[in-house]
Amino acid sequence: MRAQTLYLWNKAPALRLLLPLAAGIVLQWYVQFSLIILLFVAGVSIFALAGFTFLSITKQFSFRSFQGLLLNLLLVAAGALLVYAKDIRKDKAWFGNHYHTEQFVLATLQEPVVEKPNSYKALATVNAVGKDKAWKETKGKVIIYFQKTAAFKTLQYGQQVIVAKTLQPIKNSGNPGGFDYERYSLFQGITHQVYVTNKEVVLLPQKAQKDLKTFLFWTRAGVLQILRTYINGTQERGLAEALLIGYKDDLDKTLLQAYANTGVVHVIAISGLHLGLIYGILLLLTKPLRGKKWAALRAVIIITALWLFTLLAGAQASVVRSAVMFTTLALGAVLNRNASIYNTLALSALLLLLYNPFWLWDVGFQLSYAAVLSIIIFFRPIYNWLYFQNKMVDAVWKLMAVTLAAQILTTPLSLYYFHQFPLLFFITNLVAVPLSSAILISEILLCSLAFLPPVASALGWLLTKLIFFLNDHILQMNSLPFASWQNLSISFWQAVLLLLFISGIAYWLLQKSKVAFQLSLVALLLFAGLRTLSFMRASHQKKIIVYNIPKLQAIDILDGRNLTFIGDAKAEGDNNIRTYHLLPSRVQHRAKPSVKTSLNAFNFHGHKVLVVDSTLHLSNPTKPLISLLILSKNPKIYINDLYKTFNIKQVVIDASVPAWKAKLWQKDCDSLNIPCHNVAQKGAFVLNL
Repeated sequence: MRAQTLYLWNKAPALRLLLPLAAGIVLQWYVQFSLIILLFVAGVSIFALAGFTFLSITKQFSFRSFQGLLLNLLLVAAGALLVYAKDIRKDKAWFGNHYHTEQFVLATLQEPVVEKPNSYKALATVNAVGKDKAWKETKGKVIIYFQKTAAFKTLQYGQQVIVAKTLQPIKNSGNPGGFDYERYSLFQGITHQVYVTNKEVVLLPQKAQKDLKTFLFWTRAGVLQILRTYINGTQERGLAEALLIGYKDDLDKTLLQAYANTGVVHVIAISGLHLGLIYGILLLLTKPLRGKKWAALRAVIIITALWLFTLLAGAQASVVRSAVMFTTLALGAVLNRNASIYNTLALSALLLLLYNPFWLWDVGFQLSYAAVLSIIIFFRPIYNWLYFQNKMVDAVWKLMAVTLAAQILTTPLSLYYFHQFPLLFFITNLVAVPLSSAILISEILLCSLAFLPPVASALGWLLTKLIFFLNDHILQMNSLPFASWQNLSISFWQAVLLLLFISGIAYWLLQKSKVAFQLSLVALLLFAGLRTLSFMRASHQKKIIVYNIPKLQAIDILDGRNLTFIGDAKAEGDNNIRTYHLLPSRVQHRAKPSVKTSLNAFNFHGHKVLVVDSTLHLSNPTKPLISLLILSKNPKIYINDLYKTFNIKQVVIDASVPAWKAKLWQKDCDSLNIPCHNVAQKGAFVLNL
């Protein structure tokens, strides 16, 4: 085992740089050291390492362990400094340090507007904040939602606007188990959002554009126009756009969920599969440039084309990772060097984190590296299980081996993030991977031959049929009752232990290491212990959760794992609302299927709960104690009248209440010294008994 470890350590020097850098990134995000401390640690490390150069070779060798410790400390400090520098809130020019509610905002759109159900949406940079002649240049990003009118429909990249409405900080809904949208936005430098009408924004005549970005948006729009012209069917066009350039705004959400449930969502996300196909096509097209004389030109053509496609696809972490890897391979071919694949993988991750340390938290980043590493380690041993002389059968077995290999290390991550395991991933990938590859190549041909309408029409017809067949296959697989194992909940540490167990078992099988087998058993026992403890806690929980779902009433009552729901039918009936707001909480709490009730007053383990969502006739001289009063919707009622009728311990205003009324009720509660929780402002309310 030690020999294998040392071999990997020596063959992948980039890994020795990556691990301490990643440790520094994580440490800084969760601890938040000051800049002075980070600079002090980095300075001392550099000074001490420089001092080693004045020592004799013998003494340097004697203190090599201390030298290595200093180098790792420097890398940890470097990772922390990267996080500090990338955090827009630490920048003195960030508009949040200068912006006041009465000021105007000068912003530049960074993309064409995207149509949403009730608005047009665009990402914008804040160039300045101020009023009259007092303007301050700033940095930062906001999301602007424009009123859905014809005036805003055609807004393009570079359009400058003056916003005369107060920006709102991006906040999480606070729903248990919900997606951390606030952190996700912050990692992209986005901290605020605003909805504007015609009267609250001024469109300026000048535009601020960059040539490369203008070219990319122009090309992207051209590609979308070609696909929309020649491919029929809403679902077919949406998948074609996502598959070729990562444009997901037209992708059907039900279809996307089906791809996720059946374990083939990776064919939609632009990643190594797509870049590998394009890399292979480029190698084929540049085949006449083989030989040392043209090697450099061939590499330049391939690398340029790869990065143009990467930028066109939105430069997300997964596609950039693949672009970096294939760039390394292309350069290696020019230099006639075959680098270790582990070192290439670690080097690409190192470069990506140097560019953006927050990609370490990106789910696509984690899954793509886990999948590639898993294939590198496990493909060959799995492929060697069976031998087929028939080339066609052997090709199918190779695809199955790759699919199985990729699943090994990605399973703990999938369970942790998506709470499901696709039971039919083997079958669906056998169809989806080769078919999606054929579709991608056909789409490239379609865009290349769009100047020949008859040929483009034929290709469009073929693509429509192929995509329809692929979608239909996935939807049929997803409709099977055993398509996926749903509602699985594991904690972060359970995911880590499961990953350690899988790694230990694999190392034991591959290297016959008893130590690895023993460690895997320990990890499995700890995993089972934590999981048993979580089920015990779930069986004894007593909670009332008032969710933060805009304009909707949604209340869960958890008694052990039994769940009772009070609220609007739309909250559970709308698949998107249920999936993104209710389901994460219910999975986290290991709740059984819900039972709906229309009760507005009930006793929950000795605590009286009253839900007021309609006008009440108030007359109760006994003034009973109400432990929890939930105000919902828009009843004609006053807090003073409720206060005279009930002895109220806690008031909760849910997200279905209009903002103006919630503000009045909040003010009345404050004047009467009644604790009040406004869900729309403070996030979901959770009462633990």
